Order: sequence, then structure tokens, then C-alpha cells
Amino acid sequence: MSKRIRWGVLSTAAIGVKKVIPGMQKGQYVSVMAIASRDLAKAKEAAAALGIATAYGSYEELLADPDIDAIYNPLPNQMHVPWTIKAAEAGKHVLCEKPLSLTVAEAETLLGVCSRTGVKVGEAFMIRSHPQWLRLRALLDEGRIGELRSVMGFFSYFNINPANIRNQVECGGGALMDIGCYMIHASRFGFGEEPERVVACIDRDPQMHTDRLTSAILDFPSGQSIFTCSTQLVPYQRIHFVGTRGRIEIEIPVNAPIDRPTRLFIDDGSDLFGGGVVTESFPACDQYTLQGDAFSKALLEGAEVPVPVEDAIKNMAVIEAIFGSAVSGQWECPRG
Repeated sequence: MSKRIRWGVLSTAAIGVKKVIPGMQKGQYVSVMAIASRDLAKAKEAAAALGIATAYGSYEELLADPDIDAIYNPLPNQMHVPWTIKAAEAGKHVLCEKPLSLTVAEAETLLGVCSRTGVKVGEAFMIRSHPQWLRLRALLDEGRIGELRSVMGFFSYFNINPANIRNQVECGGGALMDIGCYMIHASRFGFGEEPERVVACIDRDPQMHTDRLTSAILDFPSGQSIFTCSTQLVPYQRIHFVGTRGRIEIEIPVNAPIDRPTRLFIDDGSDLFGGGVVTESFPACDQYTLQGDAFSKALLEGAEVPVPVEDAIKNMAVIEAIFGSAVSGQWECPRG
């Protein structure tokens, strides 16, 4: 294998064409060689716009290309696992958009596939490669805020277009699957543990039936996480990690811009007006570049990818439990 992983992209999905592929193309260990669509004209248009050498008019043609090492899969949620399996069976490693699956059971099928084919599959939580999140990990590990006891998160945007895939139940739409998954992942990442039980409240859109407002409490061995996510509120995102001796706040935790610095605030709690806050800035970077490089480097070195299937299953187990709690009105325990 060369010093760069040769990538193919399954579909001309907007997230890929607008954000992920341009980011990956700047990577040190990445070569985006091909893109596929069920519409050859769309594939050619995207390939021309992005400077990609090869365009395919079917996903099967891309998977059959012997010159492709890995696949980036930004297909709609309900197509994540089926096409990740097909890619793996074609001998391709897969970086799949989040959420990796629609259910825990569906995600678990990938364990056998990876074992049988020998390929690596990862979930595309790009935040894990961003310097602000790496710094958070270091600060928590060194005890900068004492013992982490509480994580508080909020993530929202406003979209009421029924034609948008995020508003279609059958496609795994809704706030929890689309953006709540980040709050769960961040909470698990912060505590370094799995929640033992969860309780939640969900409000569903009367026409589209997707969850448009979801709030949950996650009970971890070391503390608690609370978050709210919504597809029908003013756009906002923030996350706080609160400990016994301080607090860390990430200003733009998920959609970190590529053209301006991001900031992390460390508060020692000495002044409610902010006198005890230290601000750390991180130079502008593209977290999709960093994600692509981290995944590719892991493949080149035979190492574990940043967010492997096992981690994705644990995140999905929490999502399932939250959906279950909203129905039962009770605490629910995530599977596993």
C-alpha cells in the first residue's frame, strides 16, 4: 500500500461534496480517486467540480474498482449498513457517516463482517480529530477541573422542509439521530464511560413524525449528562464539562468553521462574571481533513481507526434507550 490511501466516495450527498471531500483532499495521507452516483451525470458533475479523476454511474462499479482502498459512505442513514457491508465484502475499508446504523442490532452485524473480511469500519464523528477536542481530553486527564461530574449540551437548527432527508422518519431522520448523537458521543468521550441508564422526553412533529425536540438525562457511574437537541429551534450549539474544581466550555463543539479560530473556555469558578475564565484559541483548521488523515494513517499503520464499530454500537445503544424511555416514561438501560 502506498503512503496515501486511495478513496472512493459513495454518492454525491451534499455533506460529502460541500464539506468532507474538499477537506479530505487537503490531507497528507488521502487521495480521493473516484466518486459514484446512481446518476452518471451527477457523478461527472461532482467529479469535475472537485477535480476527482473517475466518476461512476453506479455504486457497484466503484466498489469493483481495484485501485480503491477505502470508501467514504455519506448515503442516507438507512443505507449506511447495507452499503458498508457491500464495500467491506469488496475488500474496502469504510468511513461511514454518523449515525452508523438505525439500530444496535444492525450495527452489530458489522462486527462479523469486519472479522470475516479483515477491513476496518469507522463512524465519522469528525469532532474527535479536532484540536479543541484533543485539548479537552488532555485537560480532563490532567485534572484541570477536578473530577468531571456533569456534562451539559445543547444542539439545534431550524428545518421544517418535509423533503429534507433529516425530516423523514424512514430515513432515520429527526433530531436525536442527526445531532443528538454528537451530544451522546461527547458525553461518553468526556466521562470515558458508558451510561448505566437514561431517561428522556421527546416531542414529535405532528406531520413528519420525526423527533423535533428531544431532551435526555444520561446517568454515568461518575456523574450525569443532560442535553437537548432540536430540528425546529434557533440554530445553536454549546457543550459544558463541569467538574469539582472548574468548568470547560466548547464554544462551537460540532460545526467548527474552517476559516476562523475556535475557542475553549476554562473557568476556575472564582468569579461568576467570568474573571476566572481562561480562553484557549485554536487556529483555523478543517476537521474533515484531520478526520480523513487520522483514518488513513490508521489504515497505513495497521492501527485502530478513531471511532471503530464497537464504539458506534455503544453510541447507538444509548440512542435506542432514549427512544425507548420516551415511550415508556421510565429509565431505560442501554443494551450491553
